[in-house]
Amino acid sequence: MNIKLTRSLTMFVRIVETNSMSLAAKQLGMTTSAVSQQIKTLEQEVGLNLFNRSPRSLSLTEAGDIYYQSCKKLLQTAEQTKQKLQYLTGIPSGKLKLVAPVGFGAGLLSEPLKRLIELHPKLNIELILTDEPVDMLKEGADLALCIGPLNDSNLIARKLAQWPYALCVNATHPLAKNDQCIEQLNQHAHIAHSHLNYQLFKPNSAPYTLNAPRIKVNNMQSVIQLVCDGLGYAMLPEPEVRERIKNKELKQLNKDWQRSNYTVYAVTPKRDFIAAKTYALLDILKKHFAEVTLGTKHHL
Repeated sequence: MNIKLTRSLTMFVRIVETNSMSLAAKQLGMTTSAVSQQIKTLEQEVGLNLFNRSPRSLSLTEAGDIYYQSCKKLLQTAEQTKQKLQYLTGIPSGKLKLVAPVGFGAGLLSEPLKRLIELHPKLNIELILTDEPVDMLKEGADLALCIGPLNDSNLIARKLAQWPYALCVNATHPLAKNDQCIEQLNQHAHIAHSHLNYQLFKPNSAPYTLNAPRIKVNNMQSVIQLVCDGLGYAMLPEPEVRERIKNKELKQLNKDWQRSNYTVYAVTPKRDFIAAKTYALLDILKKHFAEVTLGTKHHL
């Protein structure tokens, strides 16, 4: 498909799905005026108005809705054709869109992405960091790193690693001086990620439930930072704080009490084939995460 046409169709679809020319322009690295001008040109070529415009709203006309449905199909076909060609050549190239939890951006992905760009100079990476659910098909993502099982039948999940949590406080926190009694935790502030439960387990003991958090956060890196700043204790992903524990910035408490491990999955859209670029990243991630699991890699 003609590259200029593909860009035009992509821009139109992005406007519809964001319901905003300015937001679409920002996501595409364009100015709002440039986007507006291209839409006017597109409408002139079609011979019909594609949008109903008002100072406060933007909606599709009947012609716009028909055009939108056709654009999605054309872009999907173009992407499938591109990936088939990449699959045949076996040369990773083009743009690879990767979605991952925010915490992975603190260092867990640095080494694998470094390997990827060194091995494949024709490959460019777009990394999206978010702790919120992402519609991979809508975002056009090639691969996503997710925690926990998935129920979406349109996706394929491949287990990459299973990692533990570590109960931690700042090394200067009062809890760091004496952590023998689990009940001592109740006297201090509990910090927790919004999506985690607070139950701990110990062999031959009944489960122990931590007090409800005084501070609840929807971002694991923020939880880690609050603990490092001495506000309280939290269950933290061990690979993400391993170096902080080793450097004695953080202290791990009550090591015999553990929360259930978390599983990291590599998720791809369900397709008849996987592009060479996605295979390349999958292979590197498997090797790197195995090294992290064994503790042979520093990543922060």
